[in-house]
Amino acid sequence: MSIISFSHVAKKYSGNVTALSDVSMEVAEGELVYLAGPSGAGKSTLLKLIAGIERPSAGVLLVSGQDMRKLSRATLPYLRRKLGLILQQHQLLNDRSVLQNVMLPLLVGASSVKEAEQRARVALDRVGLGDKSALPPQALSGGEQQRASIARAIVHRPRIILADEPTANLDRASGKLVIDMLHAFNSAGATCIISTHDERLLQNADRVVQLDHGRVTGMHDAESEVGA
Repeated sequence: MSIISFSHVAKKYSGNVTALSDVSMEVAEGELVYLAGPSGAGKSTLLKLIAGIERPSAGVLLVSGQDMRKLSRATLPYLRRKLGLILQQHQLLNDRSVLQNVMLPLLVGASSVKEAEQRARVALDRVGLGDKSALPPQALSGGEQQRASIARAIVHRPRIILADEPTANLDRASGKLVIDMLHAFNSAGATCIISTHDERLLQNADRVVQLDHGRVTGMHDAESEVGA
């Protein structure tokens, strides 16, 4: 069953700049999909469309049955509660502790402070940062900051996790730890879509979607990608 469906989706920006063109693809619930391609291929734009940060210029994009072109501003926050978004720039707030950063998505919703703190501590334990919850983000290493952003993204138990080049600014060991975590969340049932330009990461995907200049140029399982 598809949880995300693109049908001839395009995205254009002012100045007639085309970021995506005629994208058609589906993502099954529980699938682990990697978006591959060089910088500027359209990977980040595709993820932003799924998250509702951008709206399609043409075509139909359904996320959990919701048409993203027609989604109202009032409805968007409810859809985003099903999503966990992990960016290259983690955007942690330096004037708050790691724990307070992870609590934020729950406090924006209907959770009490007590419940938000309990769930944030569980999320930090899952990413190996339970002993650093009281520290400010700037006291963490780059890899630890990315793990904190993962805890923030999964604290509300999303059905879909979107990760945009999550290892781009990390050393190899830290990057592997981050990817292993994302795969573990996928094994627990979350649908994961991960963008990367690092071909070494593609071998464990259910499927690899290749993008170039805003177009899907290929879709194949990881075994065919590795063997290509």
